[in-house]
Amino acid sequence: MTTRNKKIKLHGFNNLTKTLSFNIYDINYAETPEQQNAYIEYIDEEYNAERLTGILTEVANIIGANILNIAHQDYDPQGASVTMLISEEPVMSEHITNDETPGPLPEAVVAHLDKSHITVHTYPESHPDSGISTFRADIDVSTCGRISPLRALNYLIHSFDSDIVIMDYRVRGFTRDISGRKHYIDHKINSIQNFIARDTKNLYQMIDVNVYQENLFHTKMMLKGIELNEYLFGMEASDLKPSVQKKIRKRLKKEMLEIFYGSNIVK
Repeated sequence: MTTRNKKIKLHGFNNLTKTLSFNIYDINYAETPEQQNAYIEYIDEEYNAERLTGILTEVANIIGANILNIAHQDYDPQGASVTMLISEEPVMSEHITNDETPGPLPEAVVAHLDKSHITVHTYPESHPDSGISTFRADIDVSTCGRISPLRALNYLIHSFDSDIVIMDYRVRGFTRDISGRKHYIDHKINSIQNFIARDTKNLYQMIDVNVYQENLFHTKMMLKGIELNEYLFGMEASDLKPSVQKKIRKRLKKEMLEIFYGSNIVK
């Protein structure tokens, strides 16, 4: 026998605030100063304020939000920021779950969003000694009401070259039902991984650190394999000696492990 959970009848507006925060890293190897500068210029163009605005606009569509205001800025010498204020909008969409898509999109969504926002900031950087260049995008999707920003999770992962993804999801505040009882969360979750598409899970190593009693969920993802040509900028693996390829792989792996675990590795 199947039983359904009864919907909570609220007293007034759903005051729960749900925030999904990303740190997305793209790692690259650019050996010469010219290659390093070219990589930074490429990233700066690929993820400029206009492109980022397009990504966040699609996020708003996926979660069922209306864009009230957009502020965007490209920085000199590099980096960009976009901030959106969002509010309610009904959205109708098919529920797609096959593995050939970036992950599930929303079904029919009708909800009220208030004091909600989506932001992104980018940080390209490189170091002349190691040849390693990294690109970091910090993204926050914060909603107030019944909708969860987790609906946009898979789209965001696939919108960037995501070698490492560090995610935090938190539900804050409380809402009351008609009897006056407080509710500190309005949906089931025991891990952010519950909302990640199966094809994506197969590509990444993952670690969870969750504090259930605080409605705080943390997941780290790192790509399992390194296809060297995907990490080289301005060169091809076939043009490099095996010993050089091995050295570059070691540097890339070291960089990824240090970011993933949040500590420096001496060897």
